[in-house]
Amino acid sequence: MKTITKTMKKAVYIFAAWLCLSHAAAQDSTRLTTNFKDIIAAKPDTSYWQRSFSGGVNFNQASFSNWSGGGVNSVAVGGVVAARSLYNKGVISWDNTADLQLGYVSQLGNSRKAADQIILISVLGRKIAPKWDLFVSGTFNTFFAAGYRYDKLPADQTSLKISNFFAPAQLTFAAGLAYKPNNWFALRISPIAPRFTFLADQSVRVRQDAITGLYVYDPTQTAYGVNPGKSSRTEWLAFQLQAALNRNLTENISINARYQLFTEYSNFNNINHRLDLILTAKISRYLNTTFGVIALYNKDFSSSWQIQQTLALGLSYNLSSFRKTKEPVKASDPSLGRF
Repeated sequence: MKTITKTMKKAVYIFAAWLCLSHAAAQDSTRLTTNFKDIIAAKPDTSYWQRSFSGGVNFNQASFSNWSGGGVNSVAVGGVVAARSLYNKGVISWDNTADLQLGYVSQLGNSRKAADQIILISVLGRKIAPKWDLFVSGTFNTFFAAGYRYDKLPADQTSLKISNFFAPAQLTFAAGLAYKPNNWFALRISPIAPRFTFLADQSVRVRQDAITGLYVYDPTQTAYGVNPGKSSRTEWLAFQLQAALNRNLTENISINARYQLFTEYSNFNNINHRLDLILTAKISRYLNTTFGVIALYNKDFSSSWQIQQTLALGLSYNLSSFRKTKEPVKASDPSLGRF
């Protein structure tokens, strides 16, 4: 008992010392408020953590009153958040990113989802050569809210639920080799990449009638690769390739792109592809325009390519503690956003 007590006391002392050191380090750290080339510097950050946050809100509104040309009153609002937290000490790195997006359009009192995604990525790496890392990673993606189909429905039905939070959700673990020739590009090859697909809402199982072409709810249908009566699916033996590019093209234009290829070794006729692309153009310090594309091909989701495209003008705010480069920001410098 005395030995356990001493061990607990030692643990408490170590934890308290860590808190003190963390507090002292925090007092000496700084945040750089950045928006492309605009940088407000303070004290240098001496910690091994670097963080960034980029958030934006877009709003569009149109109204008509006795307008001879016709029209429908509408309101559209959307939010986008990209956050990154990077730990880098010696040969060890731990990179965490979060990409969140949600938007709605309201017309004639009816609200419909216009954009929705949750993507969380964590990569732990160990450098084995100047441009090569061994790594393990985890990738999670799902939706914030329920999604509905509004067309090709029976006459007595106005909407049909086809997705929801955790319906589906995918969690992919990967291990392999990463090629990082510079600060703005990375290629990760994972011969070991098990993936888990979850379906928490069974009401998203739908079927298209072969005769009428209408969509109806059918609990006997496989949804997102999850068999009827099941709430999850596991793909153990799989391969994954990821490529990420994040840089400023000019002082006021940045590109952020991520590509992912995934396939089971036993099912090469269903190779999954996903491309996320965001172009951001700065208009003023807190105003920018963004163009985004998500392209997805997965036979478990649809037999055709799925495309989501957004173009928005709105307010934006960036915070970053990523250390400044020695040279002024120019086209060849990496962006301080997610990677």
